[in-house]
Amino acid sequence: MAVIVSIESGVAEVVMASPPVNAITVADTWKLRDAFRDLSEDPAVQVVILTASGKGFNAGIDIKEMQSTGGFDHLLGSGAACHAAFDAIYRCPVPVIAAVNDFCMGLGIGLVGSCDFVVASRDARFGLPEVDNGALGCASHLAKLVSPMKLRQMVFTCETASAAELYAWGSVYKLTEPEDLMPTAREVARRITQKLPRVIRAAKAGLNGIDPYRLSENYRLEQGYTYELNLQGDGTRARDAFVRKERVITR
Repeated sequence: MAVIVSIESGVAEVVMASPPVNAITVADTWKLRDAFRDLSEDPAVQVVILTASGKGFNAGIDIKEMQSTGGFDHLLGSGAACHAAFDAIYRCPVPVIAAVNDFCMGLGIGLVGSCDFVVASRDARFGLPEVDNGALGCASHLAKLVSPMKLRQMVFTCETASAAELYAWGSVYKLTEPEDLMPTAREVARRITQKLPRVIRAAKAGLNGIDPYRLSENYRLEQGYTYELNLQGDGTRARDAFVRKERVITR
């Protein structure tokens, strides 16, 4: 996957490009971490837009890559990379806008939930298929986007929520036509650049300081259960079924 970073007039854009569905490998995830670390150290950056090219925003972790590697090294590496990438986005000292097109699944929820707010196209949909894949993760981040009971329903059923639903709940800031997604995100970013940079950075630090969502700690808790499921064999069993395009046998 290419992680394309550009900066213009104080607005940085981080674009994920991994055709056909933007499924992310472990190496890709570290690239995202590195991109946000670099942007965090650039005093010229006033706001960041995180988006993707192609069919959709993100299809989650690359399960086929994970299943092609023996042992637990890949699983542990993926967990470490995801935790680091999410944390780098969350701790970026300037506002980060997620511009979401079409599907946003699994790891994609972690990326979006680590941002400060969301602009989405009307065709966007959000979901956590983790239970179907024998894992847990990113419910910590989905909790910022939906109500508590909706969170549980989505985790247990693996059903998605539409951008229109999230807009009605107030967790999507702007709802656009697909062709208007990036122009809208850039206009919102431009408005932020017109404010005093030091004040914006102070506001970001203050908001992180009072945030009731303990994303880093809670996500690590979810990962712990995922590692247990893999030791017990359920994780591997579910992912193998996914690769074979089979339904997981529940008994």
